[in-house]
Amino acid sequence: MSAKIRVIVADDEQLVRAALVKMVNSRPDMEVVGEAASGPQAVRCAQTQRSDVVLMDVRMPGGDGITATAALRALPAPPQVLVLTTFDLDDHVFAALEAGAAGFLLKDTDPERLFHAIRAVAAGEGMLAPTVTKRLIDRTRERAAAARSNAAAARLERLTAREAEVLDAIAQGMSNDGIARSLFLSEGTVKTHVSRILAKLELENRVQAALLFRDSRQ
Repeated sequence: MSAKIRVIVADDEQLVRAALVKMVNSRPDMEVVGEAASGPQAVRCAQTQRSDVVLMDVRMPGGDGITATAALRALPAPPQVLVLTTFDLDDHVFAALEAGAAGFLLKDTDPERLFHAIRAVAAGEGMLAPTVTKRLIDRTRERAAAARSNAAAARLERLTAREAEVLDAIAQGMSNDGIARSLFLSEGTVKTHVSRILAKLELENRVQAALLFRDSRQ
């Protein structure tokens, strides 16, 4: 690389910070341009020192790394943030990523992987610890399922109470005759309800209606 990757190291433990500084400076393509013992210090350092990557601890008595990450990413020329912590907790992982962190690694990560991560985030790529990746995928799926459920439930609000009962029966796989007997309706009335349900929900058939009902219950 023609220019070194400029790194700020933020960690409240002096020995840990010193070790990270020594490791980063040992690479010919990297240099530490600033140190911080708290989140606010890291932000002030980034405001005065041009940097490409901030190695950010999460828990620091003088100001946490999550809040600092959001503040760093709001700067005019924001550095990438690589969270490096001993706390492999979901709340920390997702809060850091939502704040704008480009990566999340544990402090027991081997040096070569850390160097690779610094280079990756400096280049605009993401980097997650293997233990974090699966949980992130699972959380993304959960959120997508929740969004589908909420959207489906909102669509079902268009139905009357009776139409909702008919849709419930459709989702159970019941025929018009079975629905009629179950709800004490005529088969003709059931057919009318089914037609209205499909029209209100902008669906083409009973299968789509059943799937929408299922999504609303997830």
